[in-house]
Amino acid sequence: METCIYLFSKINGQFVLMLLFSLAKKEHLGASSVNLESKLQSSYNFGKSFLGLDKCNACIGTSACKKFFKEELRFDSWLAPHLQLPPDSLQNYSGNYTDDGEAWKPVEIFRLASKHQHDMADKMICNSRNPCKTCSIEMVLRKTQRFQKWLKAKRLTPELVQSLQTPFLLCPSQRLLDRIVRRYTEVFDAGSVYMTHLTDKDKLRLLYTLSVNAHPIVLQIFPGAEGWPFPKYLGSCGRLFLSTSIMPLTAFYSSPPDTAADLAYQLLQIIHYLRNNDLNYLFYFTDVDVGTFGTYSDGRVFIRNASRLGVIDLQQNESENVRTNEESDIFSFLSSDTSSKHLSCENINAAHNLVLVCKELLPRLLFQKFPNAIQQEIDHYLSDCTNNVSNDLEAQKILNKLMKILHPWQTCDARFAYRYPECRYSTKP
Repeated sequence: METCIYLFSKINGQFVLMLLFSLAKKEHLGASSVNLESKLQSSYNFGKSFLGLDKCNACIGTSACKKFFKEELRFDSWLAPHLQLPPDSLQNYSGNYTDDGEAWKPVEIFRLASKHQHDMADKMICNSRNPCKTCSIEMVLRKTQRFQKWLKAKRLTPELVQSLQTPFLLCPSQRLLDRIVRRYTEVFDAGSVYMTHLTDKDKLRLLYTLSVNAHPIVLQIFPGAEGWPFPKYLGSCGRLFLSTSIMPLTAFYSSPPDTAADLAYQLLQIIHYLRNNDLNYLFYFTDVDVGTFGTYSDGRVFIRNASRLGVIDLQQNESENVRTNEESDIFSFLSSDTSSKHLSCENINAAHNLVLVCKELLPRLLFQKFPNAIQQEIDHYLSDCTNNVSNDLEAQKILNKLMKILHPWQTCDARFAYRYPECRYSTKP
C-alpha cells in the first residue's frame, strides 16, 4: 500500500513537476510573444512629428489617422514588420490600404510639401510672431487677421483667399469656392455652401491646405467617380494625405507602340476635357513633369499630381479674374509651388496645356516608336505644337490631328481593361 502510495505520489509528483514546467514554459512563451508584439508595435509607431500631427491644426486633417494606427494603412516597407519608417525627407511614398484586413490595395501617400519646405515655413511663421522663442504654429496662425476674418465669415469668398499663391487659387470664382466648401470631405457635415458646419479647427485646416498645396482639395471636389481625371482621395493624417495608387508615366517611356499610343491618346483626351467639361471650367497647368500624369492598374491615365493645376471659371466675367492691390500676409508665403508667379488669369488659354504636354511628355512617350512615315508626321505636329501654337483654335487642330494618327494604334487586350466593353466586343484581332 505504501509502495502504491509512494509510486502514486511519485507519479503525481512528476505530474505536478511536469505541469509546473509546462506552465513555466507557457509563461515564458507568453512573455516572448508580448515582447515580439511590443517590437512590432514600436516598428509601426509613426510618432506625431513624422505625420505632422504635432502641428495640427496647421495641417490637412485626421480622417485617415485610425487607418495608420490600426495598421490598415502601411508603407510598402512595412509589409516586413521589422523594418522602420521610410525617410521623412521623401515627398511621397508607396503604401497599402485595407478596409477589411484581408484585401490590400496599393495607395500613394503624399506630403503636403517636402519636410524641408514645411520646416522653413514653420520657422517663418514663428519668426513672424516672436523670433526669440519657440511658438505654437497653430496659435500664431489663429491670431492672424486673415484667419479672424475666416472665423466670422459665413461663406468663403474671393476676398478671404486673396494673395494665396497656390495655382488653384490664382483666379478664384465664387462658384469654385462654394464647391470647395460644399465638397470638403475632411468634415462630417458637408453639402452647404455656407461655412456654418465648419468648426474653428476645420477652417484653419482648410485655409492651411489651400495656402500650401491644393492637391488634396482638387481630389475631393472633382472626384474620379464623376468622370474627372483624378485619383480617389482616401483621407489624411496630419500633413500626409493618401489617394489611390497611380504609376508615373516614366515607367512607360520604353513601352511598345500600342501602349505608347494608348497613353498619348488618353493624355490628349484629358487636355481636351480640361477645357471642354460640363461645369465650364478651364483647368490649366502652371508646369508639367514626369510625375504630373500616371496610369491606374487598368491602364487609365489620371492626373497624378494636381499641385500645379489652376482653374478659371469660364462662367465668370473676365474682369472678375483680375487680381489687384492684394495685401500679403503669412499665408501668402506658405505655398510649396512657385510656378504660377509669372502667370495672370487674363493670359491663360487652353492652348497652354497642349504646349506643355507636347514639349515635356509626348516626345518622350512617342520617340522612335512608329514606322518612319508615321513617326515623321507625329514629330512634325509635336514641333508645331511646341513652337507655333498661339491660340485655342490652332491647338485644337493639332490635338485632333495627333489623336487621328494615334487612334488606329490602340489595341484591345487585357492591358487596356479600362476600355471595356469596347475591347471586350471588338472584332479586331
